[in-house]
Amino acid sequence: MCEDLCVLGLVEYKRCLYYENGKKVIEARWRGEPIILKSKLENFSSYEPLGILDYQDTAEELSPLDVVFYATLEVRNSLGLADEDEDEGGGSNSSLARIWGKKLKNRERSYSRAELLSLWSLLQQEEYTFLRVLQDLSTHVAKVLGSCGHFYAVEYLSAGRAWDQNIFSLDEVAVSGMRGQDRAGPRGRWAAREMVHRIALSFLDMVWHFDNDFTHRLHLCDIKPENFAIRNDLTVVAIDVDMAFFEPKMRDILDQNCSNDDDCNFFDCLSRCNLNKLRCNPRRRNSNLQVICEKIFRPWFSPTLLGAKAGLPLQVELQRAVQECSETEGGLEEGDEDRGGGGRGRGIHQRLLNILTSLLQEGGSSAVGGGAWEGRGRVHTALNF
Repeated sequence: MCEDLCVLGLVEYKRCLYYENGKKVIEARWRGEPIILKSKLENFSSYEPLGILDYQDTAEELSPLDVVFYATLEVRNSLGLADEDEDEGGGSNSSLARIWGKKLKNRERSYSRAELLSLWSLLQQEEYTFLRVLQDLSTHVAKVLGSCGHFYAVEYLSAGRAWDQNIFSLDEVAVSGMRGQDRAGPRGRWAAREMVHRIALSFLDMVWHFDNDFTHRLHLCDIKPENFAIRNDLTVVAIDVDMAFFEPKMRDILDQNCSNDDDCNFFDCLSRCNLNKLRCNPRRRNSNLQVICEKIFRPWFSPTLLGAKAGLPLQVELQRAVQECSETEGGLEEGDEDRGGGGRGRGIHQRLLNILTSLLQEGGSSAVGGGAWEGRGRVHTALNF
């Protein structure tokens, strides 16, 4: 987006949304459309330079394949993927190289020094790397729209708010079929509740895919309304993934000295202390689903919020399932039974799915939309790290 920003003036600053410890999040408009601009560090010079350029007379001596190779190594390092995985998937020049290669080597000329330095500053930002790699593989991450220097642009979405009883501002979401209806009337109130059920189904879909789509489970360690958003079709999107880690990096984080279980908690990702070894178990004991049930579903489906509907049979069943979910450890990863918790986790996930689908059908709707449980059997093998 550099030409639009620096030459054509098509990027317009609106306001600063966040600025702390160098990290900047800016609301802007690009060609008239709202976007979010992000950078982990304030200044371009704060990022490590691409060291290989110190040994090259000109940047043009680096071929696109060289760039793919170095970018692949940096991505693997950023995502915390262990070197021993190379023996399983064909080496560092396999899947990640193909993903980046489609974008990097499909051009007739070499990369300029400025382009290489910009790319390198972006690859040092873990969130950019996550979003950029996963956006072609999952509907549940924010789309990267462009970049210039060390700033990258992502789609502007309606983010969650902790103080809103529905978490998301449903009035801001343009939902097909809702135009012209009176939200103040009975049908409007039911429609709003129906949207909550659809969003909940999309959360379940996201959890399933993050647990099963990749070679390594993807852990979300900072689950709160502000870190998620919804698109117009009610698909739940992770918009802040600074605290998202694949299994190898998650184990490295949890594997530390301890004197009690509290020493083994990393935000929402919890482990236990082995008092004989005084060492944390590197395997996470809770799951993405358990935390979402505790921090998002329980407030959503509480009797206080549901009012008179709280006593309806399906609502009572949903409240019980959410309570059980918040107390059930273990993820949804296939083959998890032998490691403990996987079978229980998948069982409660299926139960929630069935109840929410029944609630939608009871209201005269189907469960289609919002990315809700689309393609459960499909596993993305492209991201075979």
